[in-house]
Amino acid sequence: MKGFRPSRFLVVFAMSVAPAPGIAQSTNYLHDKISAYLRPYINTGNFSGSILVVESGKTLFQDSYGLSDVRSRAPNRVDTKYHIASLSMQFTAAAAMRLVEQGKLSLDTKVSAIVADVPNGQKITVRELLQEDSGLPDANDLPGYDELLNAHQTPETLVQFIRGRRPIREPGGKSESEEHSAYNLLALIIERTTGLPFKEAMRREVFAPLKMDHSGIDDDGPIEARVALGHVENGAVSLQAAPRIHWSAKTGNASVYSTIGDERRWLAGFFSNAFLSDDRRQEILGWGDGYGWTKTMNPRLKEGLLHERAITRIRVDRHLYAET
Repeated sequence: MKGFRPSRFLVVFAMSVAPAPGIAQSTNYLHDKISAYLRPYINTGNFSGSILVVESGKTLFQDSYGLSDVRSRAPNRVDTKYHIASLSMQFTAAAAMRLVEQGKLSLDTKVSAIVADVPNGQKITVRELLQEDSGLPDANDLPGYDELLNAHQTPETLVQFIRGRRPIREPGGKSESEEHSAYNLLALIIERTTGLPFKEAMRREVFAPLKMDHSGIDDDGPIEARVALGHVENGAVSLQAAPRIHWSAKTGNASVYSTIGDERRWLAGFFSNAFLSDDRRQEILGWGDGYGWTKTMNPRLKEGLLHERAITRIRVDRHLYAET
């Protein structure tokens, strides 16, 4: 991982802000700079969410904007829970790696040894699922995916959806895109390895150890306290409630909900040896594109950038972004 390191700044649910050279970086200065950067987006209704900026364990900025529910006009708050979409893959990968460290799962195990009748399952390893280079057919791109979103699902039904379909390619090599079905399958493997429902397995292996008390897996059941509901554009200047989906249809790849405070605990815990060993962490971060992470070069800072893979698509104003 030469050239790539944990961030000095942590920015949750926003684009990061780099300090201007030659200026004393007081807390007030950075707060004002971040506020000024955000103001055009806030004033035009182009940003809704919560933002937390941390440097060396010190909170520099924390605020919330917009509505958590456009129907009731409830505002977002710093304790609002958000569905974090594809960033969920990091947590699934972390749970799998915890099971590897405990000797309950092997990265070299063929998928067919745990789950039967998976396309190319006799060739695909657990490692290739995690690295997102399995070549499995991707549920998100298949006819009938909208129907999946409109009904309750389990890891087993999600895997059943791709059974009998042709793989996109042979496993191995370099990851070419997010593999949603690979992470549906990992959720099922985690269930079978632990003997627990995926929701409970994730609580035991990830959320509880890191004291992420306001995070969990949305399996279509009730969620305590405030949860932001999606919205979409309604004309040029207004918003309306987005169509509801069953988040269970995204189990393993997009079903986590969290708060900015819990996302802070996640990164602090992930980069400590108390949660995963340094060897396992480097295995995750050193791969490149996979395990829910990616690394790129920042042309402005001329330095390596390590961040969540979903940012390569979302980029500006969603979820969590870390910059060196």
